[in-house]
Amino acid sequence: MIGQIIGSLGGLAASYIDGKTAVKKAEAETKMKIATGEISWEQAAIEASNNSWKDEAWTLCFIFIVLGSFIPGIQPYMAQGFANLNAAPQWFQWAMYASIAASFGIRTVKGLKK
Repeated sequence: MIGQIIGSLGGLAASYIDGKTAVKKAEAETKMKIATGEISWEQAAIEASNNSWKDEAWTLCFIFIVLGSFIPGIQPYMAQGFANLNAAPQWFQWAMYASIAASFGIRTVKGLKK
């Protein structure tokens, strides 16, 4: 009985290690293909963001901003928030633009420049 339990645990551990090894091998292959130009940076970014929640978080943020703009009790806070963002240092504004653009898979923020 104990032998079967130990054997099962050993098999489970081996399966886990094999799975981790396969993931690491796939990541190494992807990096090699990027380096050799076999696949593009865009494709790699898409694959890397499959399990990411950043774009959902930014989408929710924008939904709250739009909805808040229509709720009278929140409108003064919205206006003050936009005034604060407008007064923020330019490096912060560009960092915010880059973060949002990267989240949605946009490689450049040229169109956002005033």
